[in-house]
Amino acid sequence: MFDTLSDRLQLTLGDLGRAKRLDEDAVNKAMREIRLALLEADVNFQVVKDFVAGVKAAALGEDILKGLDAGQQVVKLVHDRLAELMGSGDSKLAFGRPPTVILMTGLQGSGKTTTSAKLALHLRRQGKRPGLVAADLQRPAAIDQLEQLGRQIAIPVYRTDTSDPVRAAAEGLERAKGDGLDVVIVDTAGRLHVDEALMDELARVRDAVKPLNVLLVLDAMTGQEAVNVAEAFQRRIAFDGVVLTKLDGDARGGAALSVKAITGKPIKFASVGEKLDQLEVFHPDRMASRILGMGDVLTLIEKAEAAVAEDEQAEMERRMRSGEFTFDDFLKSYRMVRRMGPLKGVLKMLPGVGKQLDGIDVDEGQMARVEAIVLSMTPQERRLPHLINGPRRRRIAAGSGTSIDEVNKLLAARKQMQKMMKQLGKGKLPALPPELSGGRPRR
Repeated sequence: MFDTLSDRLQLTLGDLGRAKRLDEDAVNKAMREIRLALLEADVNFQVVKDFVAGVKAAALGEDILKGLDAGQQVVKLVHDRLAELMGSGDSKLAFGRPPTVILMTGLQGSGKTTTSAKLALHLRRQGKRPGLVAADLQRPAAIDQLEQLGRQIAIPVYRTDTSDPVRAAAEGLERAKGDGLDVVIVDTAGRLHVDEALMDELARVRDAVKPLNVLLVLDAMTGQEAVNVAEAFQRRIAFDGVVLTKLDGDARGGAALSVKAITGKPIKFASVGEKLDQLEVFHPDRMASRILGMGDVLTLIEKAEAAVAEDEQAEMERRMRSGEFTFDDFLKSYRMVRRMGPLKGVLKMLPGVGKQLDGIDVDEGQMARVEAIVLSMTPQERRLPHLINGPRRRRIAAGSGTSIDEVNKLLAARKQMQKMMKQLGKGKLPALPPELSGGRPRR
C-alpha cells in the first residue's frame, strides 16, 4: 500500500543520499518534496507539519551539514523519524493470569471477525491456547462466519443463544475458562463511532469481560477517516493498540503513518492478505525500511523459518553447503516460498530489489506449472536430473500439460539454482534469476 509514497521518498532522497556535503537549499528542497509525498499519501496535515519540521531541524544541525556523507545521515534521519512516527518499537500484547482476555472493536466492515480468527491462529503458533467468543449479535451470520473460521484453524468458538451481547460475552468467557484456555478473544459487533447507544453497549461488554487488551481494528483503505474513528473510540473505550487490515491493498498509507501520532496508541498487528495466516506483528522500523526501499530482511527470515520445519532447515542447510540440489529439493524450496506469501511481496523484502521489480510481472501461476512439471517426473528422474533426455522431456511436458520449452527452461533453472546453492554455501549472495521468480518483462 506504500508503493506510491515509497517511490516519491526514494526519488527525493536518492540524490540527497549520495551527497557528501549538504547546504540549506538542498535540505529545504528535499523537505518540500517529502511534505508533498506525505500529504499525497493522505497523512494527517498536523502530523506532516511536525514530521517535516523535526527532520529539517535535525538535518540543518551543524554536525550533519559539516560532516562527510551528510546525505546518508539525512536519509537515516528520515528513516528513524518514520519509525518513530509509527511507534518506537514493536508493541506486544499484555498477558496476565489466564485467561488473558482480548476485546476486538471497530467499525462495521473493518474485518474484525476475520482478524479475530487470524489473531487466534497467530497466538496458537506462539504456544498459547486461544478460544473465540462470538459476541457480534448485530450482523447477520456473523456468528456462523466465526464458527466456520474456527473450524478451519481448529480453534474453539463459544456462542450463546441470547440477544444480549454482554451476556454472550460473559458466558462465552466462563465456558472458555472452564475448558482451561489461556487466551480468550471476544469478537464484538461493528458499530458507527457516532452511535452512542452502540458505544455504550460496547463499554458494558468491556466492563463485563475486563479485557487486558482492547484492540481497535482499522481498515487501512479508509485513509484519514480511520484516524477520526480511532480518536472517537479512544475517547469512549480507551483501546490499547491498533490492528490495521488490508495493508496489502492500494490505499495510500495515511492511516498507518497518522494513527500513532494522533492517538498515542501503537499499531500492534497488520493484516497483509486474505489468508488466515497473513497477520504480522507490526514493526515500525521494518516498515520504515520498506517504505524507503531498504528491504526487510528480518521479516523475510522469520517468514522462511515459519515456512520450514526445524529438521528441514538443517537438512536444507546441509545440502546447500554441499552443493546438492535435486528436483525433490527444487520442489521443497518452491513449496516453501509459496508458504511465505505472494512472491512479489517476498522479493520486495530483499534490499534493493523493490525498484528492480518495477515493470516486471511476477506470474504466481508459474509456480503451479513448475510444480506440475516436477510431479510429472519419476522419482528416479527427480533424484538424477541428468537422466532426462529428449523422449523423457516430451513425456514430462505431456503429463504436466506444459510445453517442451517450459520443461527445458526448468531444467536450466535447476542447474542455475544448484550453482546459486554452491555460492550460498560459500557465504556469497547471488542474484535470483527470472526463471525462478516467474518474472518476465512487460511488453
